[in-house]
Amino acid sequence: MRVERIALSGFRNYDEQTVAFEPAVNVICGPNAQGKTNLLEAVYLLTGAHSFRTRFDRELIGFDCDWASILADVDSGGRSQTVRLLFQKGQRRQVTVGGVKKTSASLAGVMTAVLFSPDDLYLIKEGAAARRRLMDSAICQLRPGYAGLLADYNKLYENKTRILKDWREKPSLLAALDEFSDGLARCSARMIRYRASFVERLAAAAAPIHRDFSGAREELQLSYRTVSTVTDTKAPAEQIYEQVCAHQAAHRQAELDAGACLTGIHKDDLDISLNGTSARSFASQGQARTAALSVKLAEREIFKAETGEYPVLLLDDVLSELDAARQEFVLNRIGGGQTLITCCEDENISRRTGGRVFTVDRGRIR
Repeated sequence: MRVERIALSGFRNYDEQTVAFEPAVNVICGPNAQGKTNLLEAVYLLTGAHSFRTRFDRELIGFDCDWASILADVDSGGRSQTVRLLFQKGQRRQVTVGGVKKTSASLAGVMTAVLFSPDDLYLIKEGAAARRRLMDSAICQLRPGYAGLLADYNKLYENKTRILKDWREKPSLLAALDEFSDGLARCSARMIRYRASFVERLAAAAAPIHRDFSGAREELQLSYRTVSTVTDTKAPAEQIYEQVCAHQAAHRQAELDAGACLTGIHKDDLDISLNGTSARSFASQGQARTAALSVKLAEREIFKAETGEYPVLLLDDVLSELDAARQEFVLNRIGGGQTLITCCEDENISRRTGGRVFTVDRGRIR
């Protein structure tokens, strides 16, 4: 899995730039605010046309531009395909693969990537939303149908939230409340199964990585936590649906009183423990970073097991946040696939990895 070439037009601070990447390590250097992360963002967009930095396509379009384009040659499984993403103000994004129009979700079969940014180092200590993003972004790439479920769930959640917020002023809105609750329950039943399966695989992959990382001093455990009435996350979807409905029914009056959606998988979490103790509550900063690194490297291994080749690994200025020992552990683990590393200075990374160096200066790559 690799990006052979990418051409950017009107994307962020890139007017017209084309770059051909090496199949192994690519080191992207330059001062802050020059466009290094923008380049990684463009590569990540090839996985599903969704940014890891913004929800709004308009923010991807450069100043004084009406549209932005990403054109890339991607090699997957020995097959080269050309992917084009077009973002236009006031219009839906357009996705084509080999000149044929596709949906954003269909990119999951074309390109996969694992991103590791400085924010991910705080994955353990942050709130549940950060860990849900980890699950959702990975599953969307591995299972194209999940992206549609997630989009449906978010729309239903927004509509239900609006009803709960406004029903006192417009009591007629309550007529649709149960319909939206039922839709959420049906989406939840299928998404819970996806999330539970992914976390089980993530736990199995992360444990040996962390054991190696910590010198066998720590055992990393991951578990999936969802709606409390769900007794078996691997049960048939219909059984999970009924249990989610029971939770909704028990909280219906509380939701009406609070004017907010209090039950659902938008509250799910990934519980992370070290030697049986909550990492979020008790891990030191060093332990939390080591655990986060183990989880992200495990995500890469899952993609490898699923597709037969490593995903593109995107390290966005993360090495500067790590001490020397953790840097070496990561650099020793990135072999076998294409990696893009951004940094403010080369810092001998190219020498340590044998990577090719690109310099970004005010939206120009050399």
